[in-house]
Amino acid sequence: MKKDTHPEYHEITVEMTDGTSYQTRSTWGNPGDTLKLEIDASSHPAWTGVHRLVDSGGQLAKFNKRFEGFGLKG
Repeated sequence: MKKDTHPEYHEITVEMTDGTSYQTRSTWGNPGDTLKLEIDASSHPAWTGVHRLVDSGGQLAKFNKRFEGFGLKG
């Protein structure tokens, strides 16, 4: 294997949206860093069956303002 071609593989902590966490190995961040998830299996509609609108950067508000005259309820 060539030297200096592969990223460092180290332990990190992954924190789920419900506050639980676990240790894993990854190339993300630095050793000992904590990766905080915004969406995971406990909050994603594909697994929960509950659909919530996630407004990223005001896109939902922009859409609602643009189409407010069409009778859509937001």
